[in-house]
Amino acid sequence: MKPSIGSYPRVRVQDDGRQVVSQAGSVLLVETVRKTGLDQAISQALAPWRKRRAVHDPGKILLDLALAVALGGDCLADVAMLRAESAVFGPVASDPTVSRLIDTLAASGGKALRAIRSARSEVRHRVWSLAGENAPDTDGQVTVDLDGVLVVAHSDKEDAAAAWKKTHGHHPLTAFVDHGPGGTGEPVAALLRPGNAGSNTAADHITTAQLALAQLPKRYRRGRQTLIRTDSASGTHDFVSWLARRGRWLSYSVGMTVTEVIHEHVLKVPAPAWTAAVETNGEVRDGAWVAELTGKLLDGWPKGMRLIVRKERPHPGAQLRITDADGMRITCFATNTPGRPIAELELRHRLRARAEDRIRAARATGLRNLPLHRAAQNKVWLEIVQIALDLLAWMPMLALTGTARLWEPRRLRLRLFTAAGQLVITGRRRILRLARHWPWSRHITTALDRLALLPNPG
Repeated sequence: MKPSIGSYPRVRVQDDGRQVVSQAGSVLLVETVRKTGLDQAISQALAPWRKRRAVHDPGKILLDLALAVALGGDCLADVAMLRAESAVFGPVASDPTVSRLIDTLAASGGKALRAIRSARSEVRHRVWSLAGENAPDTDGQVTVDLDGVLVVAHSDKEDAAAAWKKTHGHHPLTAFVDHGPGGTGEPVAALLRPGNAGSNTAADHITTAQLALAQLPKRYRRGRQTLIRTDSASGTHDFVSWLARRGRWLSYSVGMTVTEVIHEHVLKVPAPAWTAAVETNGEVRDGAWVAELTGKLLDGWPKGMRLIVRKERPHPGAQLRITDADGMRITCFATNTPGRPIAELELRHRLRARAEDRIRAARATGLRNLPLHRAAQNKVWLEIVQIALDLLAWMPMLALTGTARLWEPRRLRLRLFTAAGQLVITGRRRILRLARHWPWSRHITTALDRLALLPNPG
């Protein structure tokens, strides 16, 4: 190393390094795959699509793509960075082989998608069991957030259309299980839709909810212990009636559009009926109040539905809408949860904003762009993205502690996955040595120790 001339030291670069591993921290994801049995489940699910005398297993190819996406890739060709590190990832298929598999799965008419989803559901049950008190159902309830996301397309892809935000692309409808304040979240559904798909389409919301429920352990696929939480795009009679249908009995917290009728009822609410909203720490939320609307307003809606409205002083710079009143921003939602204070229910509904964090993470993990041309191919891509997001949620849930469990994909990549290492082979063992000066090497080794303590699948 030569003496520094400017702000940074000057180094001489050579390409003859031996046994140096890039993305060494990605062994965390590889070990997560192994301990959860995801590789076995996906391989078994895609066994019907393996050709005779095939060198590469379709399940391994699909998982390699998911690992590449989890590490920051956004197209099929990015699997090359795994191919370059065969000591960590094993043999990786060539680009033509990968493309042929995607075409084959896309041509299956939905059979491959169902097989992949079934494998993910099976593994999810095992992961939640391994997670113990860190599992999202540790308090006996599972919260599923539904939300739409706009994916811009800069080319003429199948089903790409003009979206309501004056963009062009697709409008998938997604669902995420909320891990609560001590974690992040994991995807359980992604329904590909054209860019001009309506926001209040009840059929799409029902389909997405069905896909999400099928991903949950069986005991959570019906009953009050499962909460479906959405924004006002889902506030339709058909969707709310479907959630509350006899035999399904799901809990819901659904945003509602403030119509003229609701606005008139809000203006008639007496001052003593307003209750101060609360924050997550139990303190009063400054400038926000909630009230419950009753009467004929609920005629025609499912029995037991409660309509709760909130008024709040708008944030600086926010523009009021015509449905707002007395300088206050008015929002409302419907729920069928009885016997709980309305301020507590409003806080629970407001925490749906965590779904925006999940969408931001999804955009940073393969959902910024749908890289393939045909819709059937991009449906397979959405499954790959969900597997990648599953791994990025399961690994922290099983192996990380403290604030590290809250790290989003970008931070996981910068601090953990991109750590470099040296591969040493001695005594028929492969040892990966991480850089001692890297501040987060201890996070990696400690997390690997926790994964090692988990029982092997099967």
